[in-house]
Amino acid sequence: MGQTLFEKVWQQHVVRENDDGSVLLYIDRHLIHEVTSPQAFEGLRLAKRQAWRTATALATPDHNIPTMNRQQGIVDPISRRQVEALDQHCDEFGIREFDMNDVRQGIVHVIGPEQGLTLPGITLVCGDSHTSTHGAFAALAMGIGTSDVEHVLATQCLIQKKPKTMRICIDGTAPALTGKDIALYVISHIGTAGGTGYAIEFAGSAVRELSMEGRMTLCNMAIEAGARCGMIAVDDTTLAYVKGRPMAPAGEQWALAKTAWQQLVSDEDAQFDRDITLNANNIAPQVTWGTSPEMVVAIDGHVPLLQEARNTLQAEGWARAMTYMGLDEGTALTDIAVDKVFIGSCTNGRIEDFRAAAAVLKGQHIAPNIRQALAVPGSGLVAKAAKHEGLDVIFKKAGFEWREPGCSMCLAMNADRLNAGDRCASTSNRNFEGRQGAGGRTHLLSPAMAAAAALAGHFVDVRTLTQGDHDAKV
Repeated sequence: MGQTLFEKVWQQHVVRENDDGSVLLYIDRHLIHEVTSPQAFEGLRLAKRQAWRTATALATPDHNIPTMNRQQGIVDPISRRQVEALDQHCDEFGIREFDMNDVRQGIVHVIGPEQGLTLPGITLVCGDSHTSTHGAFAALAMGIGTSDVEHVLATQCLIQKKPKTMRICIDGTAPALTGKDIALYVISHIGTAGGTGYAIEFAGSAVRELSMEGRMTLCNMAIEAGARCGMIAVDDTTLAYVKGRPMAPAGEQWALAKTAWQQLVSDEDAQFDRDITLNANNIAPQVTWGTSPEMVVAIDGHVPLLQEARNTLQAEGWARAMTYMGLDEGTALTDIAVDKVFIGSCTNGRIEDFRAAAAVLKGQHIAPNIRQALAVPGSGLVAKAAKHEGLDVIFKKAGFEWREPGCSMCLAMNADRLNAGDRCASTSNRNFEGRQGAGGRTHLLSPAMAAAAALAGHFVDVRTLTQGDHDAKV
Protein backbone atom coordinates (compact mmCIF):
# COMPACT_ATOMS: atom_id res chain seq x y z
CA MET A 1 0.00 0.00 0.00
CA GLY A 2 1.21 3.47 -0.84
CA GLN A 3 1.95 6.24 1.63
CA THR A 4 0.33 9.62 2.11
CA LEU A 5 2.46 12.74 2.00
CA PHE A 6 2.17 13.05 5.77
CA GLU A 7 3.24 9.45 6.34
CA LYS A 8 6.33 9.91 4.16
CA VAL A 9 7.56 12.95 6.07
CA TRP A 10 6.60 11.49 9.45
CA GLN A 11 8.39 8.19 8.87
CA GLN A 12 11.57 9.89 7.71
CA HIS A 13 11.81 11.67 11.07
CA VAL A 14 11.00 8.89 13.53
CA VAL A 15 13.98 8.38 15.84
CA ARG A 16 12.36 5.76 18.07
CA GLU A 17 8.97 4.14 18.48
CA ASN A 18 7.79 3.86 22.08
CA ASP A 19 5.74 1.10 23.69
CA ASP A 20 2.82 3.47 24.35
CA GLY A 21 2.37 4.20 20.65
CA SER A 22 4.18 7.52 20.70
CA VAL A 23 7.38 8.23 18.81
CA LEU A 24 10.45 10.33 19.31
CA LEU A 25 10.35 12.66 16.31
CA TYR A 26 13.38 14.55 15.02
CA ILE A 27 12.82 18.28 14.42
CA ASP A 28 14.66 19.97 11.55
CA ARG A 29 13.73 23.62 12.08
CA HIS A 30 12.69 25.73 15.05
CA LEU A 31 11.14 29.21 14.81
CA ILE A 32 11.13 31.29 17.99
CA HIS A 33 9.37 34.49 19.04
CA GLU A 34 9.22 36.49 22.24
CA VAL A 35 5.97 35.22 23.76
CA THR A 36 6.48 31.48 24.27
CA SER A 37 10.27 31.36 24.64
CA PRO A 38 11.30 33.11 27.92
CA GLN A 39 10.35 30.21 30.19
CA ALA A 40 11.98 27.74 27.79
CA PHE A 41 15.31 29.56 27.85
CA GLU A 42 15.08 29.93 31.62
CA GLY A 43 14.54 26.17 31.87
CA LEU A 44 17.73 25.59 29.90
CA ARG A 45 19.60 27.97 32.15
CA LEU A 46 18.38 26.34 35.36
CA ALA A 47 19.26 22.89 34.02
CA LYS A 48 22.66 24.20 32.89
CA ARG A 49 22.00 23.06 29.34
CA GLN A 50 22.88 24.61 26.01
CA ALA A 51 20.81 24.79 22.86
CA TRP A 52 21.90 21.73 20.89
CA ARG A 53 21.70 22.73 17.20
CA THR A 54 21.50 26.52 17.03
CA ALA A 55 21.89 26.58 13.25
CA THR A 56 18.40 25.07 12.89
CA ALA A 57 16.72 27.89 14.82
CA LEU A 58 15.65 31.40 13.85
CA ALA A 59 14.15 33.96 16.23
CA THR A 60 12.36 37.24 15.74
CA PRO A 61 10.04 39.42 17.85
CA ASP A 62 6.61 39.83 16.28
CA HIS A 63 3.68 39.76 18.74
CA ASN A 64 4.57 42.68 21.02
CA ILE A 65 6.51 45.08 18.87
CA PRO A 66 5.05 48.47 17.84
CA THR A 67 4.11 49.01 14.22
CA MET A 68 4.73 52.75 14.30
CA ASN A 69 7.38 55.05 15.80
CA ARG A 70 9.55 52.00 16.38
CA GLN A 71 12.64 54.16 16.72
CA GLN A 72 11.18 55.45 19.99
CA GLY A 73 11.29 51.98 21.50
CA ILE A 74 8.53 49.92 23.11
CA VAL A 75 6.40 51.92 25.54
CA ASP A 76 4.47 49.09 27.20
CA PRO A 77 6.73 47.67 29.96
CA ILE A 78 5.53 44.07 29.65
CA SER A 79 5.99 44.03 25.89
CA ARG A 80 9.38 45.68 26.23
CA ARG A 81 10.56 43.08 28.77
CA GLN A 82 9.51 40.20 26.53
CA VAL A 83 11.34 41.59 23.50
CA GLU A 84 14.44 42.47 25.51
CA ALA A 85 14.42 38.97 27.02
CA LEU A 86 14.39 37.43 23.53
CA ASP A 87 17.38 39.58 22.51
CA GLN A 88 19.29 38.56 25.66
CA HIS A 89 18.46 34.86 25.35
CA CYS A 90 19.46 34.71 21.70
CA ASP A 91 22.80 36.36 22.54
CA GLU A 92 23.38 34.00 25.46
CA PHE A 93 22.48 30.77 23.69
CA GLY A 94 23.80 31.63 20.24
CA ILE A 95 20.44 31.70 18.44
CA ARG A 96 20.26 33.64 15.18
CA GLU A 97 17.79 36.52 15.57
CA PHE A 98 16.28 39.13 13.29
CA ASP A 99 15.78 41.81 15.92
CA MET A 100 13.23 44.62 15.91
CA ASN A 101 15.38 46.90 13.75
CA ASP A 102 16.52 44.28 11.23
CA VAL A 103 14.96 44.73 7.78
CA ARG A 104 14.40 40.94 7.71
CA GLN A 105 12.33 41.05 10.91
CA GLY A 106 8.71 40.05 10.66
CA ILE A 107 6.09 37.54 11.68
CA VAL A 108 7.75 34.14 12.20
CA HIS A 109 5.43 32.43 9.71
CA VAL A 110 6.26 34.99 7.04
CA ILE A 111 10.03 35.14 7.46
CA GLY A 112 10.55 31.36 7.62
CA PRO A 113 9.41 30.75 4.03
CA GLU A 114 10.80 34.09 2.90
CA GLN A 115 14.30 33.16 4.04
CA GLY A 116 14.20 29.59 2.76
CA LEU A 117 14.37 28.20 6.29
CA THR A 118 11.09 26.46 5.48
CA LEU A 119 11.80 23.67 3.02
CA PRO A 120 9.86 20.71 1.62
CA GLY A 121 9.95 17.50 3.63
CA ILE A 122 11.22 18.98 6.88
CA THR A 123 9.73 18.96 10.35
CA LEU A 124 9.28 22.46 11.71
CA VAL A 125 7.94 23.67 15.05
CA CYS A 126 7.25 26.97 16.75
CA GLY A 127 5.59 28.01 19.98
CA ASP A 128 2.66 29.37 18.00
CA SER A 129 -0.49 27.62 16.84
CA HIS A 130 -0.32 28.90 13.26
CA THR A 131 2.89 27.02 12.53
CA SER A 132 0.66 24.92 10.28
CA THR A 133 1.34 27.67 7.69
CA HIS A 134 4.58 25.98 6.64
CA GLY A 135 2.77 22.82 5.59
CA ALA A 136 2.18 24.59 2.28
CA PHE A 137 5.71 23.41 1.42
CA ALA A 138 4.96 19.73 2.14
CA ALA A 139 6.60 20.26 5.52
CA LEU A 140 5.30 18.70 8.71
CA ALA A 141 4.81 21.90 10.71
CA MET A 142 3.25 22.01 14.17
CA GLY A 143 2.63 24.52 16.92
CA ILE A 144 4.07 23.52 20.30
CA GLY A 145 3.86 24.66 23.92
CA THR A 146 6.56 26.36 25.99
CA SER A 147 7.80 23.14 27.60
CA ASP A 148 8.20 21.64 24.13
CA VAL A 149 10.11 24.73 23.00
CA GLU A 150 12.64 23.98 25.75
CA HIS A 151 12.75 20.30 24.79
CA VAL A 152 13.47 21.07 21.13
CA LEU A 153 16.15 23.59 22.06
CA ALA A 154 17.85 21.00 24.26
CA THR A 155 17.39 17.80 22.24
CA GLN A 156 16.10 18.64 18.73
CA CYS A 157 13.41 16.01 19.30
CA LEU A 158 9.81 15.77 20.50
CA ILE A 159 7.62 12.93 21.74
CA GLN A 160 4.53 12.86 19.54
CA LYS A 161 1.48 10.70 18.90
CA LYS A 162 0.84 10.03 15.23
CA PRO A 163 -2.40 11.69 14.07
CA LYS A 164 -4.83 10.19 11.59
CA THR A 165 -4.85 11.43 8.00
CA MET A 166 -7.51 13.39 6.15
CA ARG A 167 -7.52 14.51 2.53
CA ILE A 168 -9.66 17.48 1.53
CA CYS A 169 -9.88 17.68 -2.25
CA ILE A 170 -11.15 20.93 -3.75
CA ASP A 171 -11.65 20.68 -7.50
CA GLY A 172 -12.90 23.30 -9.90
CA THR A 173 -12.44 27.06 -9.94
CA ALA A 174 -14.32 30.30 -9.35
CA PRO A 175 -13.70 34.00 -10.04
CA ALA A 176 -11.71 35.76 -7.30
CA LEU A 177 -11.12 32.47 -5.46
CA THR A 178 -8.51 32.94 -2.71
CA GLY A 179 -6.81 30.73 -0.18
CA LYS A 180 -8.74 32.53 2.55
CA ASP A 181 -12.09 31.84 0.92
CA ILE A 182 -11.22 28.15 0.47
CA ALA A 183 -10.09 27.90 4.10
CA LEU A 184 -13.23 29.50 5.51
CA TYR A 185 -15.43 27.42 3.20
CA VAL A 186 -13.74 24.21 4.39
CA ILE A 187 -14.22 25.23 8.02
CA SER A 188 -17.88 26.01 7.36
CA HIS A 189 -18.29 22.41 6.18
CA ILE A 190 -16.28 20.42 8.72
CA GLY A 191 -16.39 22.84 11.68
CA THR A 192 -13.65 23.99 14.01
CA ALA A 193 -13.39 20.48 15.45
CA GLY A 194 -13.67 18.64 12.14
CA GLY A 195 -9.92 18.21 11.82
CA THR A 196 -9.23 17.27 15.45
CA GLY A 197 -6.85 14.35 15.60
CA TYR A 198 -5.94 14.61 11.91
CA ALA A 199 -3.15 15.78 9.66
CA ILE A 200 -4.94 17.35 6.70
CA GLU A 201 -3.65 17.24 3.15
CA PHE A 202 -5.25 19.80 0.84
CA ALA A 203 -5.47 18.58 -2.75
CA GLY A 204 -7.37 19.14 -6.00
CA SER A 205 -7.16 21.50 -8.95
CA ALA A 206 -8.27 24.58 -6.98
CA VAL A 207 -5.44 24.05 -4.49
CA ARG A 208 -2.86 23.48 -7.23
CA GLU A 209 -3.90 26.76 -8.86
CA LEU A 210 -3.11 28.73 -5.71
CA SER A 211 0.14 30.63 -5.42
CA MET A 212 2.46 29.71 -2.52
CA GLU A 213 1.05 32.70 -0.64
CA GLY A 214 -2.45 31.32 -1.10
CA ARG A 215 -1.34 27.86 -0.04
CA MET A 216 0.25 29.28 3.11
CA THR A 217 -3.03 31.03 3.91
CA LEU A 218 -4.92 27.76 3.49
CA CYS A 219 -2.53 25.74 5.66
CA ASN A 220 -2.39 28.55 8.21
CA MET A 221 -6.14 28.17 8.75
CA ALA A 222 -5.96 24.36 9.06
CA ILE A 223 -5.45 24.86 12.78
CA GLU A 224 -8.80 26.69 12.91
CA ALA A 225 -10.39 23.45 11.72
CA GLY A 226 -8.80 21.70 14.69
CA ALA A 227 -6.13 19.89 12.65
CA ARG A 228 -2.68 19.02 13.96
CA CYS A 229 -1.24 20.33 10.72
CA GLY A 230 -2.10 21.10 7.11
CA MET A 231 0.01 20.01 4.13
CA ILE A 232 0.13 20.45 0.36
CA ALA A 233 2.19 18.30 -2.01
CA VAL A 234 5.26 19.61 -3.80
CA ASP A 235 4.87 20.79 -7.40
CA ASP A 236 6.52 23.29 -9.73
CA THR A 237 4.95 26.19 -7.83
CA THR A 238 6.65 25.02 -4.63
CA LEU A 239 10.04 24.61 -6.25
CA ALA A 240 9.89 27.98 -8.01
CA TYR A 241 9.16 29.74 -4.72
CA VAL A 242 11.96 28.04 -2.77
CA LYS A 243 14.70 28.34 -5.39
CA GLY A 244 17.17 31.13 -4.66
CA ARG A 245 15.98 31.83 -1.11
CA PRO A 246 18.88 32.83 1.22
CA MET A 247 18.83 29.63 3.28
CA ALA A 248 17.71 27.24 0.54
CA PRO A 249 20.07 24.71 -1.09
CA ALA A 250 22.00 25.93 -4.11
CA GLY A 251 24.11 24.46 -6.91
CA GLU A 252 24.54 20.69 -6.76
CA GLN A 253 22.63 20.55 -3.48
CA TRP A 254 19.65 22.19 -5.16
CA ALA A 255 19.58 19.53 -7.87
CA LEU A 256 19.71 16.75 -5.27
CA ALA A 257 17.08 18.42 -3.10
CA LYS A 258 14.75 19.01 -6.05
CA THR A 259 14.88 15.33 -6.99
CA ALA A 260 14.06 14.28 -3.44
CA TRP A 261 11.34 16.89 -2.97
CA GLN A 262 9.50 15.83 -6.12
CA GLN A 263 8.68 12.57 -4.31
CA LEU A 264 6.76 14.48 -1.64
CA VAL A 265 3.31 13.65 -2.95
CA SER A 266 0.79 11.10 -1.78
CA ASP A 267 1.01 7.82 -3.68
CA GLU A 268 -1.94 7.03 -5.92
CA ASP A 269 -2.89 4.03 -3.80
CA ALA A 270 -2.39 5.81 -0.46
CA GLN A 271 -5.26 5.35 1.97
CA PHE A 272 -6.53 8.24 4.10
CA ASP A 273 -8.54 7.77 7.27
CA ARG A 274 -11.03 10.31 5.94
CA ASP A 275 -11.61 11.73 2.47
CA ILE A 276 -13.64 14.88 1.74
CA THR A 277 -14.38 16.33 -1.70
CA LEU A 278 -15.62 19.88 -2.24
CA ASN A 279 -16.52 21.80 -5.39
CA ALA A 280 -14.63 25.06 -5.82
CA ASN A 281 -17.31 26.28 -8.23
CA ASN A 282 -19.56 26.68 -5.19
CA ILE A 283 -17.13 28.91 -3.30
CA ALA A 284 -17.98 32.61 -3.28
CA PRO A 285 -16.08 35.20 -1.20
CA GLN A 286 -16.54 34.28 2.46
CA VAL A 287 -17.13 36.50 5.52
CA THR A 288 -17.50 35.37 9.13
CA TRP A 289 -20.44 36.77 11.05
CA GLY A 290 -19.89 35.32 14.55
CA THR A 291 -17.25 34.50 17.14
CA SER A 292 -15.78 31.35 15.59
CA PRO A 293 -14.27 30.77 12.14
CA GLU A 294 -17.01 28.21 11.44
CA MET A 295 -19.63 30.95 11.76
CA VAL A 296 -19.14 31.99 8.16
CA VAL A 297 -21.26 32.41 5.04
CA ALA A 298 -20.80 33.63 1.48
CA ILE A 299 -20.99 37.38 0.88
CA ASP A 300 -24.44 37.05 -0.67
CA GLY A 301 -25.69 35.25 2.45
CA HIS A 302 -27.08 36.37 5.79
CA VAL A 303 -26.62 35.87 9.50
CA PRO A 304 -28.38 32.52 10.03
CA LEU A 305 -31.82 32.15 11.51
CA LEU A 306 -31.78 30.35 14.83
CA GLN A 307 -34.29 27.88 13.47
CA GLU A 308 -31.65 26.80 10.93
CA ALA A 309 -29.38 25.44 13.67
CA ARG A 310 -28.70 21.69 13.70
CA ASN A 311 -29.61 21.41 17.38
CA THR A 312 -30.31 23.36 20.54
CA LEU A 313 -26.63 23.60 21.45
CA GLN A 314 -25.75 25.21 18.15
CA ALA A 315 -28.72 27.57 18.37
CA GLU A 316 -27.57 28.70 21.82
CA GLY A 317 -24.04 29.29 20.52
CA TRP A 318 -25.37 31.29 17.58
CA ALA A 319 -27.55 33.39 19.88
CA ARG A 320 -24.57 34.22 22.13
CA ALA A 321 -22.48 35.13 19.10
CA MET A 322 -25.19 37.37 17.68
CA THR A 323 -25.49 39.18 21.00
CA TYR A 324 -21.72 39.74 21.22
CA MET A 325 -21.47 40.80 17.59
CA GLY A 326 -24.49 43.11 17.82
CA LEU A 327 -26.28 41.39 14.94
CA ASP A 328 -29.81 40.14 14.38
CA GLU A 329 -30.60 36.80 12.80
CA GLY A 330 -31.34 37.08 9.10
CA THR A 331 -29.27 40.25 8.58
CA ALA A 332 -27.72 40.33 5.11
CA LEU A 333 -23.93 40.52 5.23
CA THR A 334 -23.97 43.42 2.81
CA ASP A 335 -26.04 45.40 5.34
CA ILE A 336 -23.32 45.19 8.00
CA ALA A 337 -21.29 48.40 8.28
CA VAL A 338 -17.72 48.29 9.59
CA ASP A 339 -15.70 50.79 11.60
CA LYS A 340 -12.15 49.54 11.08
CA VAL A 341 -10.17 47.47 8.59
CA PHE A 342 -7.02 45.44 9.21
CA ILE A 343 -4.93 43.93 6.42
CA GLY A 344 -1.99 41.86 7.65
CA SER A 345 -1.14 38.92 9.98
CA CYS A 346 0.59 35.58 9.38
CA THR A 347 -2.49 34.60 7.38
CA ASN A 348 -2.56 37.47 4.88
CA GLY A 349 0.49 39.68 5.37
CA ARG A 350 2.50 38.68 2.29
CA ILE A 351 3.26 40.68 -0.83
CA GLU A 352 0.50 39.11 -2.95
CA ASP A 353 -2.02 39.99 -0.26
CA PHE A 354 -1.11 43.65 -0.52
CA ARG A 355 -1.10 43.51 -4.29
CA ALA A 356 -4.64 42.13 -4.27
CA ALA A 357 -5.89 44.78 -1.85
CA ALA A 358 -4.08 47.57 -3.71
CA ALA A 359 -5.74 46.50 -6.97
CA VAL A 360 -9.10 47.25 -5.31
CA LEU A 361 -8.01 50.47 -3.60
CA LYS A 362 -6.10 52.12 -6.45
CA GLY A 363 -7.46 55.56 -7.25
CA GLN A 364 -10.18 55.38 -4.58
CA HIS A 365 -10.63 56.36 -0.93
CA ILE A 366 -12.04 54.62 2.10
CA ALA A 367 -15.61 55.43 3.15
CA PRO A 368 -16.27 58.25 5.66
CA ASN A 369 -17.51 55.83 8.33
CA ILE A 370 -14.19 53.93 8.41
CA ARG A 371 -12.46 55.32 11.49
CA GLN A 372 -9.19 53.44 10.98
CA ALA A 373 -7.69 51.27 8.27
CA LEU A 374 -4.36 49.53 8.90
CA ALA A 375 -2.03 47.90 6.38
CA VAL A 376 0.68 45.97 8.23
CA PRO A 377 3.26 44.04 6.16
CA GLY A 378 4.24 40.63 7.44
CA SER A 379 7.95 41.40 7.26
CA GLY A 380 10.43 44.13 6.48
CA LEU A 381 11.12 42.50 3.14
CA VAL A 382 7.41 42.50 2.28
CA ALA A 383 7.33 46.20 3.17
CA LYS A 384 10.41 46.80 1.01
CA ALA A 385 8.88 45.00 -1.96
CA ALA A 386 5.60 46.86 -1.52
CA LYS A 387 7.42 50.18 -1.48
CA HIS A 388 9.36 49.22 -4.60
CA GLU A 389 6.06 48.49 -6.38
CA GLY A 390 4.41 51.66 -5.07
CA LEU A 391 1.79 49.72 -3.12
CA ASP A 392 2.38 51.70 0.07
CA VAL A 393 1.51 54.89 -1.80
CA ILE A 394 -1.75 53.38 -3.05
CA PHE A 395 -2.72 52.41 0.50
CA LYS A 396 -1.83 55.82 1.92
CA LYS A 397 -3.70 57.73 -0.79
CA ALA A 398 -6.73 55.52 -0.12
CA GLY A 399 -6.70 56.54 3.54
CA PHE A 400 -4.91 53.55 5.07
CA GLU A 401 -2.16 53.81 7.67
CA TRP A 402 0.92 52.02 6.34
CA ARG A 403 2.66 50.44 9.34
CA GLU A 404 5.89 48.61 10.18
CA PRO A 405 5.93 44.78 10.28
CA GLY A 406 4.44 42.75 13.11
CA CYS A 407 1.44 40.75 14.27
CA SER A 408 -0.34 44.02 14.99
CA MET A 409 -4.13 43.97 15.38
CA CYS A 410 -4.42 40.24 14.81
CA LEU A 411 -4.34 39.61 18.55
CA ALA A 412 -4.01 43.01 20.26
CA MET A 413 -0.78 42.29 22.15
CA ASN A 414 0.65 45.66 21.17
CA ALA A 415 -0.95 49.10 20.81
CA ASP A 416 -2.96 48.08 17.73
CA ARG A 417 -6.34 46.96 19.02
CA LEU A 418 -10.07 47.44 18.76
CA ASN A 419 -12.14 49.30 21.31
CA ALA A 420 -15.31 47.79 22.72
CA GLY A 421 -18.01 47.79 20.05
CA ASP A 422 -15.64 48.40 17.12
CA ARG A 423 -16.48 46.26 14.11
CA CYS A 424 -13.47 45.23 12.05
CA ALA A 425 -13.03 43.66 8.63
CA SER A 426 -9.88 41.64 9.29
CA THR A 427 -7.62 39.43 7.20
CA SER A 428 -6.38 37.60 10.30
CA ASN A 429 -7.31 34.09 11.41
CA ARG A 430 -9.43 34.26 14.56
CA ASN A 431 -12.64 36.08 15.39
CA PHE A 432 -13.01 34.97 19.01
CA GLU A 433 -14.51 37.32 21.58
CA GLY A 434 -11.91 39.96 22.44
CA ARG A 435 -9.33 38.57 20.03
CA GLN A 436 -8.53 42.00 18.57
CA GLY A 437 -9.34 43.90 21.74
CA ALA A 438 -11.82 43.62 24.60
CA GLY A 439 -15.34 43.96 23.22
CA GLY A 440 -14.09 44.20 19.63
CA ARG A 441 -16.09 42.54 16.86
CA THR A 442 -14.06 40.74 14.20
CA HIS A 443 -15.13 39.56 10.74
CA LEU A 444 -12.62 37.41 8.83
CA LEU A 445 -12.25 37.75 5.06
CA SER A 446 -9.69 37.99 2.26
CA PRO A 447 -7.48 41.05 1.58
CA ALA A 448 -9.45 42.05 -1.53
CA MET A 449 -12.72 41.75 0.39
CA ALA A 450 -11.29 43.80 3.26
CA ALA A 451 -10.25 46.51 0.83
CA ALA A 452 -13.70 46.47 -0.75
CA ALA A 453 -15.32 46.85 2.68
CA ALA A 454 -13.05 49.80 3.38
CA LEU A 455 -14.21 51.55 0.22
CA ALA A 456 -17.91 50.78 0.64
CA GLY A 457 -18.05 51.19 4.42
CA HIS A 458 -19.81 47.83 4.66
CA PHE A 459 -19.31 44.29 3.40
CA VAL A 460 -19.65 44.04 -0.35
CA ASP A 461 -18.82 41.47 -2.99
CA VAL A 462 -15.48 42.60 -4.38
CA ARG A 463 -16.43 41.07 -7.73
CA THR A 464 -19.16 43.67 -8.19
CA LEU A 465 -17.27 46.66 -6.78
CA THR A 466 -14.78 47.22 -9.56
CA GLN A 467 -13.74 45.89 -12.93
CA GLY A 468 -10.14 45.46 -11.76
CA ASP A 469 -8.30 42.18 -12.00
CA HIS A 470 -9.34 40.17 -8.94
CA ASP A 471 -8.46 36.77 -10.26
CA ALA A 472 -5.11 36.73 -8.46
CA LYS A 473 -4.89 33.56 -6.40
CA VAL A 474 -3.83 34.94 -3.05
